[in-house]
Amino acid sequence: MTTPTAEVLAEAAARRHSNTGAGVSGSQLMQEHEKRQHFRRLIDPGIVRPNSKQVAMDSLKTLTTMAENILRDPDNPKYQTFKHENDTIKRRLIQPKGALEYALEVMNFQSYYVFNASKMEDLRMGAAILREVLDRETEKEGREQRNMEQQKAAAAAAAQNVKLAFLDDRRTKTMLDQRERELREARESARGTQGAAAALATSPSPEQSPSPMPGLGYTLTTVDNPDVDQPPPYHD
Repeated sequence: MTTPTAEVLAEAAARRHSNTGAGVSGSQLMQEHEKRQHFRRLIDPGIVRPNSKQVAMDSLKTLTTMAENILRDPDNPKYQTFKHENDTIKRRLIQPKGALEYALEVMNFQSYYVFNASKMEDLRMGAAILREVLDRETEKEGREQRNMEQQKAAAAAAAQNVKLAFLDDRRTKTMLDQRERELREARESARGTQGAAAALATSPSPEQSPSPMPGLGYTLTTVDNPDVDQPPPYHD
């Protein structure tokens, strides 16, 4: 005999807790376990893998709604039938692969899509498994969405850092160019000042013209001018 798994033992404990005094044989536990596993395989890979993620999720939600409606109001005939011409049923139950098979086998709708009330326990089990899968997939979607948002935020922060670094480099280059231009202008101004000073130092001084002497312009030796005093004669 196959050894019950941890899941089987947990389910058995839960059943014993909820049904005090009701004995459940090991074979019954194994049958329930095998049925649960079969229902799970109808969902994955049956529905989840051959369809797109959105189509599979829509199908699972529709099946869950149908199952919970019957469990909540089992005597209401409108929940025990559905019309395959309905656009929503067609899009979410008829067209997706595996969805209608789940409705027929787990929810026990007949070929003309009427719920078989004698399979209420199977429906309850199947609805629980649908909720389990939906909760897991919803949580997975939430994690993926959060990861995408974190990646987008990190990419935006990295782009902003690159932009700020680029702007900082431009400002730094502008300041360096300005400083270099000022230094170059200062050097050119200094060279111009030094050249002017050197040219001034090496240029010859202009000659000064002699100042005119007073008088008529005759020399002392001139004898023809009577207005000039003659020296007295020399005597021994």
